[in-house]
Amino acid sequence: MSSRITIEPGKRSGQPCVRGLRITVWDVLSWLAGGMTEQQILDDYPELEPDDFRAVYEFAARMGRLVAL
Repeated sequence: MSSRITIEPGKRSGQPCVRGLRITVWDVLSWLAGGMTEQQILDDYPELEPDDFRAVYEFAARMGRLVAL
């Protein structure tokens, strides 16, 4: 799994976050599903980096495969 996705028990209830930030994988996916572009998200959250999106997609794909098993 990408080192950009972290899970810390005391942060955001242990949800997977981007690089230890308080932004979860699910936050990013929700914004994208709501119609925001990657650039709009980067503009609104300058602490994110373009490579974070690939890590979010990879994490979601891996979780989806686990559910399918």
